[in-house]
Amino acid sequence: MMTFAVGDVHGCVDKLVGLVAQCLRHAADRPSRFVFIGDYIDRGPDTRAVIEFLMALQRQKGEDLIALRGNHEAMMLKAVRTGDDALWLLNGAAQTLASYGVADWAGLPAAHVDWIASLPLCFDDGRRYFVHAGINPAVPLDRQTERDQLWIREPFLSDPRDFGRLIVHGHTPLPSGRPDQRANRLNLDTAAVFGGPLTAAVFTADRSEPIGFLASGDERLGD
Repeated sequence: MMTFAVGDVHGCVDKLVGLVAQCLRHAADRPSRFVFIGDYIDRGPDTRAVIEFLMALQRQKGEDLIALRGNHEAMMLKAVRTGDDALWLLNGAAQTLASYGVADWAGLPAAHVDWIASLPLCFDDGRRYFVHAGINPAVPLDRQTERDQLWIREPFLSDPRDFGRLIVHGHTPLPSGRPDQRANRLNLDTAAVFGGPLTAAVFTADRSEPIGFLASGDERLGD
Protein backbone atom coordinates (compact mmCIF):
# COMPACT_ATOMS: atom_id res chain seq x y z
CA MET A 1 0.00 0.00 0.00
CA MET A 2 1.29 3.43 -1.00
CA THR A 3 -0.13 6.42 0.85
CA PHE A 4 -0.29 9.85 -0.73
CA ALA A 5 -0.85 12.68 1.76
CA VAL A 6 -1.98 15.92 0.12
CA GLY A 7 -1.68 19.41 1.60
CA ASP A 8 -4.11 22.35 1.72
CA VAL A 9 -6.08 22.72 -1.54
CA HIS A 10 -8.12 25.91 -0.97
CA GLY A 11 -10.20 25.76 -4.13
CA CYS A 12 -7.28 25.11 -6.52
CA VAL A 13 -9.03 22.40 -8.50
CA ASP A 14 -6.62 22.33 -11.46
CA LYS A 15 -3.66 21.70 -9.16
CA LEU A 16 -5.65 19.03 -7.31
CA VAL A 17 -6.72 17.13 -10.43
CA GLY A 18 -3.21 17.22 -11.87
CA LEU A 19 -1.57 16.09 -8.64
CA VAL A 20 -3.97 13.19 -8.10
CA ALA A 21 -3.30 12.04 -11.67
CA GLN A 22 0.46 12.11 -10.96
CA CYS A 23 -0.04 10.08 -7.80
CA LEU A 24 -2.10 7.45 -9.60
CA ARG A 25 0.51 7.18 -12.35
CA HIS A 26 3.24 6.78 -9.77
CA ALA A 27 1.33 4.05 -7.95
CA ALA A 28 0.78 2.22 -11.26
CA ASP A 29 -0.63 -1.22 -10.37
CA ARG A 30 0.18 -0.97 -6.65
CA PRO A 31 -2.66 -0.38 -4.18
CA SER A 32 -2.84 3.23 -3.08
CA ARG A 33 -4.50 5.33 -0.41
CA PHE A 34 -5.04 9.10 -0.30
CA VAL A 35 -5.12 11.19 2.86
CA PHE A 36 -6.17 14.80 2.32
CA ILE A 37 -5.13 17.10 5.15
CA GLY A 38 -8.10 19.52 5.06
CA ASP A 39 -8.84 23.08 3.90
CA TYR A 40 -10.45 22.24 0.57
CA ILE A 41 -12.51 25.44 0.54
CA ASP A 42 -12.09 29.25 0.59
CA ARG A 43 -9.65 31.73 -0.94
CA GLY A 44 -9.09 29.83 -4.20
CA PRO A 45 -11.10 29.97 -7.42
CA ASP A 46 -13.27 26.84 -7.40
CA THR A 47 -14.26 25.29 -4.09
CA ARG A 48 -17.32 23.66 -5.61
CA ALA A 49 -15.27 21.75 -8.19
CA VAL A 50 -12.80 20.66 -5.50
CA ILE A 51 -15.57 19.21 -3.32
CA GLU A 52 -17.23 17.51 -6.29
CA PHE A 53 -13.90 15.98 -7.34
CA LEU A 54 -13.11 14.69 -3.84
CA MET A 55 -16.58 13.25 -3.36
CA ALA A 56 -16.33 11.44 -6.71
CA LEU A 57 -12.83 10.15 -5.92
CA GLN A 58 -14.05 8.87 -2.56
CA ARG A 59 -16.83 6.95 -4.27
CA GLN A 60 -14.16 5.25 -6.40
CA LYS A 61 -11.58 4.65 -3.66
CA GLY A 62 -13.91 3.89 -0.75
CA GLU A 63 -12.00 3.44 2.51
CA ASP A 64 -8.75 4.16 0.68
CA LEU A 65 -9.60 7.85 0.58
CA ILE A 66 -9.51 9.73 3.87
CA ALA A 67 -10.42 13.42 3.75
CA LEU A 68 -9.80 15.22 7.03
CA ARG A 69 -11.53 18.34 8.25
CA GLY A 70 -9.60 21.62 8.28
CA ASN A 71 -10.24 24.85 10.13
CA HIS A 72 -11.83 26.40 7.04
CA GLU A 73 -14.37 23.58 6.86
CA ALA A 74 -15.00 24.13 10.58
CA MET A 75 -15.67 27.83 10.00
CA MET A 76 -18.12 27.01 7.23
CA LEU A 77 -19.93 24.45 9.37
CA LYS A 78 -20.23 26.95 12.22
CA ALA A 79 -21.84 29.42 9.82
CA VAL A 80 -24.31 26.79 8.62
CA ARG A 81 -25.17 25.55 12.10
CA THR A 82 -25.42 28.86 13.93
CA GLY A 83 -25.96 31.49 11.25
CA ASP A 84 -22.86 33.33 12.51
CA ASP A 85 -20.69 33.69 9.42
CA ALA A 86 -18.51 36.63 10.54
CA LEU A 87 -15.31 34.63 11.04
CA TRP A 88 -15.83 32.64 7.85
CA LEU A 89 -16.37 35.80 5.79
CA LEU A 90 -13.05 37.15 7.05
CA ASN A 91 -11.24 34.02 5.82
CA GLY A 92 -12.16 33.51 2.18
CA ALA A 93 -15.84 32.58 2.28
CA ALA A 94 -16.64 35.03 -0.53
CA GLN A 95 -14.71 32.93 -3.05
CA THR A 96 -16.46 29.77 -1.86
CA LEU A 97 -19.93 31.32 -2.14
CA ALA A 98 -19.09 32.69 -5.60
CA SER A 99 -18.04 29.23 -6.80
CA TYR A 100 -21.50 27.95 -5.83
CA GLY A 101 -23.27 30.98 -7.25
CA VAL A 102 -25.02 31.71 -3.94
CA ALA A 103 -25.27 34.78 -1.74
CA ASP A 104 -24.73 33.15 1.65
CA TRP A 105 -24.31 29.87 3.50
CA ALA A 106 -28.03 29.04 3.24
CA GLY A 107 -27.65 28.39 -0.48
CA LEU A 108 -24.93 25.76 -0.18
CA PRO A 109 -25.92 22.29 -1.45
CA ALA A 110 -27.00 20.03 1.40
CA ALA A 111 -25.04 17.08 0.01
CA HIS A 112 -21.80 19.06 0.13
CA VAL A 113 -22.46 20.39 3.62
CA ASP A 114 -23.28 16.88 4.85
CA TRP A 115 -20.10 15.48 3.32
CA ILE A 116 -17.97 18.18 4.94
CA ALA A 117 -19.72 17.61 8.28
CA SER A 118 -18.83 13.90 8.10
CA LEU A 119 -15.07 14.48 7.78
CA PRO A 120 -12.89 13.15 10.63
CA LEU A 121 -10.28 15.22 12.46
CA CYS A 122 -7.38 12.78 12.22
CA PHE A 123 -6.13 9.49 10.83
CA ASP A 124 -3.53 7.25 12.50
CA ASP A 125 -1.96 4.51 10.37
CA GLY A 126 0.37 3.26 13.09
CA ARG A 127 3.42 5.12 11.78
CA ARG A 128 1.96 8.52 10.98
CA TYR A 129 -0.69 10.71 12.58
CA PHE A 130 -2.40 12.79 9.91
CA VAL A 131 -4.14 15.95 11.10
CA HIS A 132 -4.88 19.40 9.71
CA ALA A 133 -3.02 21.83 11.97
CA GLY A 134 -1.02 19.69 14.38
CA ILE A 135 -1.24 18.54 17.98
CA ASN A 136 -0.80 19.86 21.49
CA PRO A 137 2.64 18.50 22.48
CA ALA A 138 1.60 18.28 26.15
CA VAL A 139 -1.34 15.95 25.49
CA PRO A 140 -1.33 12.27 24.35
CA LEU A 141 -2.51 11.66 20.79
CA ASP A 142 -5.70 9.97 21.94
CA ARG A 143 -6.69 13.03 24.01
CA GLN A 144 -6.21 15.83 21.49
CA THR A 145 -8.95 18.45 21.32
CA GLU A 146 -10.78 19.47 18.17
CA ARG A 147 -9.55 23.05 18.49
CA ASP A 148 -5.88 22.06 18.70
CA GLN A 149 -6.11 19.67 15.78
CA LEU A 150 -7.77 22.32 13.61
CA TRP A 151 -6.01 25.51 14.70
CA ILE A 152 -2.74 25.00 16.60
CA ARG A 153 0.56 26.46 15.49
CA GLU A 154 2.67 27.09 18.56
CA PRO A 155 3.91 25.46 20.69
CA PHE A 156 3.57 22.55 18.25
CA LEU A 157 5.66 23.87 15.37
CA SER A 158 8.75 24.55 17.47
CA ASP A 159 8.54 21.48 19.73
CA PRO A 160 11.33 18.98 18.93
CA ARG A 161 10.11 16.03 20.98
CA ASP A 162 9.16 12.62 19.60
CA PHE A 163 5.36 12.38 19.47
CA GLY A 164 5.27 8.62 18.91
CA ARG A 165 4.16 9.12 15.31
CA LEU A 166 5.34 11.34 12.49
CA ILE A 167 2.78 14.17 12.58
CA VAL A 168 1.72 14.94 9.00
CA HIS A 169 -0.09 18.27 8.81
CA GLY A 170 -0.80 21.43 6.87
CA HIS A 171 -2.46 24.70 8.00
CA THR A 172 0.68 26.85 8.15
CA PRO A 173 1.59 28.00 4.61
CA LEU A 174 5.22 27.61 3.61
CA PRO A 175 6.45 30.61 1.56
CA SER A 176 9.21 28.46 0.08
CA GLY A 177 6.63 26.30 -1.71
CA ARG A 178 8.43 23.22 -0.43
CA PRO A 179 7.38 20.82 2.34
CA ASP A 180 8.97 21.28 5.75
CA GLN A 181 10.24 17.90 6.93
CA ARG A 182 11.43 17.54 10.53
CA ALA A 183 12.28 14.49 12.62
CA ASN A 184 8.89 14.57 14.34
CA ARG A 185 6.56 16.30 11.86
CA LEU A 186 5.96 17.13 8.20
CA ASN A 187 4.18 20.27 6.98
CA LEU A 188 2.59 19.82 3.55
CA ASP A 189 0.95 23.24 3.14
CA THR A 190 3.10 24.51 0.29
CA ALA A 191 0.83 27.55 -0.25
CA ALA A 192 -1.01 26.34 -3.35
CA VAL A 193 -3.57 29.15 -3.12
CA PHE A 194 -0.80 31.76 -2.85
CA GLY A 195 0.99 30.66 -6.02
CA GLY A 196 2.92 27.67 -4.70
CA PRO A 197 2.41 24.07 -5.79
CA LEU A 198 0.03 21.58 -4.26
CA THR A 199 2.18 18.85 -2.74
CA ALA A 200 1.75 15.17 -1.92
CA ALA A 201 4.08 13.19 0.33
CA VAL A 202 4.56 9.59 -0.76
CA PHE A 203 4.65 6.99 2.02
CA THR A 204 5.17 3.25 2.10
CA ALA A 205 4.36 0.78 4.87
CA ASP A 206 7.95 -0.01 5.86
CA ARG A 207 9.08 3.41 7.12
CA SER A 208 7.54 6.45 8.77
CA GLU A 209 9.25 9.09 6.63
CA PRO A 210 8.14 9.83 3.06
CA ILE A 211 10.09 8.27 0.24
CA GLY A 212 9.63 11.51 -1.68
CA PHE A 213 7.21 14.15 -2.85
CA LEU A 214 5.07 14.98 -5.86
CA ALA A 215 3.99 18.52 -6.67
CA SER A 216 1.45 19.95 -9.07
CA GLY A 217 3.06 20.87 -12.35
CA ASP A 218 6.08 18.64 -11.69
CA GLU A 219 6.27 15.05 -12.91
CA ARG A 220 9.31 14.21 -10.80
CA LEU A 221 9.42 12.32 -7.54
CA GLY A 222 12.21 13.70 -5.43
CA ASP A 223 13.50 14.90 -2.09
